[in-house]
Amino acid sequence: MILEVAILNVRHGQSKAFEVAFEQAQSIISSMDGYLSHQLQKCVERDNRYILLVNWQSIEDHTQGFRKSPEYQEWRALLHHFYDPFPDVEHYQSVF
Repeated sequence: MILEVAILNVRHGQSKAFEVAFEQAQSIISSMDGYLSHQLQKCVERDNRYILLVNWQSIEDHTQGFRKSPEYQEWRALLHHFYDPFPDVEHYQSVF
């Protein structure tokens, strides 16, 4: 299993609109091959910062399957305009 981690900095004043858009967008990612689960958490100290955690069966399920799919274009259209700066996305695997 691979854990995708993205720190999402949303433009100030756009948090509520982002959450509404994410509610719609989460059905896109959850329908993808290799998807296992996800969480979106809001930062307590910074009300415009979120962390997105997505569990994938493999890194290729995310980087090849999802990111190169037509569904990703819909995801992108719904969410990417909220980010400033654009998030770095990293992948992690369990050590133990």
